[in-house]
Amino acid sequence: MDVVLFGITAICALAGGAGVILSRRPVHSVLGLLVVLLSLAVDYLLLDAQFIAAAQVIIYAGAIVVLFVFIIMLLAAHSGEHAGIGAFTGPAAVPVVVAMCVLLAAGLLALVTRPVPAPSGGGAGSGPVPPEFGTIQDVGRALFGRYLLPFEAASLILLVGMIGAVALGRRLGRETTRT
Repeated sequence: MDVVLFGITAICALAGGAGVILSRRPVHSVLGLLVVLLSLAVDYLLLDAQFIAAAQVIIYAGAIVVLFVFIIMLLAAHSGEHAGIGAFTGPAAVPVVVAMCVLLAAGLLALVTRPVPAPSGGGAGSGPVPPEFGTIQDVGRALFGRYLLPFEAASLILLVGMIGAVALGRRLGRETTRT
């Protein structure tokens, strides 16, 4: 059953990736990216990593995709072009809606049919899985222990990006008020 669900999510991810690359409208590309991110979350559920799947949906599929949509809308409004949001109502919406429904069904099926792993059970030849594997405490220990330096480097990169965005926004704001 896991192989079938993985096959479904793999096909959806490939179709979403093709939609990101081949779409002419940026909003359609963002929706293709959303399909890819949701299929990855279902794959995390198949691997019994519920916390990572939830983080994938909340952080990437939620926040990042919304950020991309806002950027597209702001750039389109700044340039005076139409962002193409209203054009996503006809037959172009059908593949994305079908893919999202398939991913929702696959995710629910993965949650329902997956047995709770035994503490001594292992996955695909990887040896025994400790009972605390994938818990929030385990992720926190790894994040603030072994991976502390990369975590802090990522936070510094994000801070520099935010400062750069504010500086560019202020400069653009001053230039538009002068003209």
